[in-house]
Amino acid sequence: MKDKKWDLIIRPHARWLDLNLKEVWRYRDLIGQFVRRDIVAVYKQTLLGPVWFVVQPILTTVVFTFVFGSLAGLGPKDVPAVLFYMAGIIPWNYFNECLMKTSSTFTGNASIYGKVYFPRLVIPFSVVISNLAKFAVQLVLLIAVWLYYYFQGNYQFNINAYLLLLPVVIVIMAGLGLSMGILISSLTTKYRDLSFLVAFGVELLKFASTLVFPLFLIKNETYRMVIWANPMTSVIETFRYALMGKGAEMNLLALSYSAGFMVVVFFLAALLFNRVEKSFMDTV
Repeated sequence: MKDKKWDLIIRPHARWLDLNLKEVWRYRDLIGQFVRRDIVAVYKQTLLGPVWFVVQPILTTVVFTFVFGSLAGLGPKDVPAVLFYMAGIIPWNYFNECLMKTSSTFTGNASIYGKVYFPRLVIPFSVVISNLAKFAVQLVLLIAVWLYYYFQGNYQFNINAYLLLLPVVIVIMAGLGLSMGILISSLTTKYRDLSFLVAFGVELLKFASTLVFPLFLIKNETYRMVIWANPMTSVIETFRYALMGKGAEMNLLALSYSAGFMVVVFFLAALLFNRVEKSFMDTV
């Protein structure tokens, strides 16, 4: 009797760092379905629908400009405050959405994971991709605001070669949100209290960056080092400098640190993820 050749063999991972990305690629159609679900379902029952993609950054920019720019006097001096804050809010929103949604991968999708098999990383990757659509719409809004100020002629922006770094910045943002989210999601399968600290921790991380104030206001070198230690600081600064050529401090070394931080956290998250996914259904 000849040996049967099986079409699919399900076996546990032999190595902790074996992410089996080839299998994730095989399920790319499923990723597309999850992306469509994330984009359509969230705004299906809303009155404005996808318009919320642009309403959110506009309202946040107005509040930041009034509170931090006008009342607190923390606004920039050489670029429009509206453009400065919007250029920080949009990349932060993308990172924040990726992190928060990915951090609930196991707890939020336990019912799906318990019914059918598919690579567990499919959902985190779909979150990162679906948020790119929202980021793209908001980026178009930012470009429109940039063009408005540019053709007004009141501000002379320095168009520079750092625009070529924008794809790198987007990859770092996505990688940070994905890796930190997976790490938190893996931990919350056992330590549920951690989920209550995530939102609070993200808010602290936001105000420990240059999102609400320009870096030149920080004179103390110790405080500056703390701000630069936040991996999102160099992302926001690079994003701003690439668009305006001023109003931010360009630091390639800090951007390299953020990229390295992303890689280290990703491998730590992969290590824990592969250990947890084998038995998470018993604890979720």
